[in-house]
Amino acid sequence: MKITNVTPMVLGTEWRNITFVKVETDEGLVGAADVRALNRTDAVNGYLSEAVPRYVLGADPFNIEQLVNRMYIEDYGRAGEIVMTGIALIETACWDIVGQALGVPVYKLLGGTLRDKIKAYANGWYTVERSPQEFHNAAKQVVAKGYKALKFDPFGAGFMEMERTEKLRAISLVEAVRDAIGPDVEILVEMHGRFNPVTAIEMARELAQFKPSWYEEPVPPENTAAMKKVADAIAPLGIPIATGERLHTSFEYRELFEMQAADIIQTDITHFGGILNTKKVAAWAANYYMLVAPHNVGGPYSTMAALHLDATLPNFKIQEYFNDFSEAFVKQAATGLPEVVDGYFDLPTAPGLGLKLNEDLIREHPQRKLHFNLFADDWHKREAKKL
Repeated sequence: MKITNVTPMVLGTEWRNITFVKVETDEGLVGAADVRALNRTDAVNGYLSEAVPRYVLGADPFNIEQLVNRMYIEDYGRAGEIVMTGIALIETACWDIVGQALGVPVYKLLGGTLRDKIKAYANGWYTVERSPQEFHNAAKQVVAKGYKALKFDPFGAGFMEMERTEKLRAISLVEAVRDAIGPDVEILVEMHGRFNPVTAIEMARELAQFKPSWYEEPVPPENTAAMKKVADAIAPLGIPIATGERLHTSFEYRELFEMQAADIIQTDITHFGGILNTKKVAAWAANYYMLVAPHNVGGPYSTMAALHLDATLPNFKIQEYFNDFSEAFVKQAATGLPEVVDGYFDLPTAPGLGLKLNEDLIREHPQRKLHFNLFADDWHKREAKKL
């Protein structure tokens, strides 16, 4: 079997563009994948325009290790977010093809399942005014959908430090959410790498009373020593640190693991070279007793790839999901994804990833010229700047 064609296509939404690839073979099997490349959609497609004819066309989709290694090594330059995203799109689509060819779900090719349901948490639900009452009401709607965990960033446009009034406002938002959802639903506090260590530690201590299940990316990801400083300071609180969505190669995890600077890794399959690379780093993390909660802000294929992988990981914790709180057409871009019911996804059972691409719908919602800035006022409303 050989890959004969790769077609990128972009689905535009209010705040993100989701890039899909359709990978066709000479035996008629078609695989697909998607990614939300934040503010870098054209860059990813530009990379694919060079890499596909160089490495992908004519390749055997069963030779996933060979294909990934060639794309990673043979361009010589160091691979970062763009390259690892492009590799992930092709790699994930190949798993889809292989599963279809063999008539089995992808998770059976990864060693089989350890669980038959995947716990999910909601994100993207707090597109309201930053007031305690609005966050309270929005959180209640998340629980009404059956979620048992939700994540949010209460810190506005904060960066490095915040004014005292903004700190108090953030605390009031978390308090309102905890009041709305009760003691049994998990709160996950997102910090988006906003803070210097001392501010991150201060806010972690202030918010500990609301029993969050983790603090995510308290400092920017480039400085592992700073992350370690935060981890050591808040360890007595018994609240873990999660990080990893902006780490794109296994080499970037080495120092994080060796320094024990986090408790949960949030590798994004779509920015980390695909399913198999993520499974490898998850296995490495297990040696340090770290859990895995894959980052996921993409469309149906991103989510489905994560579900197949999640089912196989001994150290899996919980899966991020946005698309119950975004435009309905995002979920319609491919059919076959299970819904979240009582806080869990059921495992898919169809061969490959188990989705069917809806190309007509994607064409109806073309790419938009956007800039989504997590450090702008009211970014949480998911209304990107139109360019």
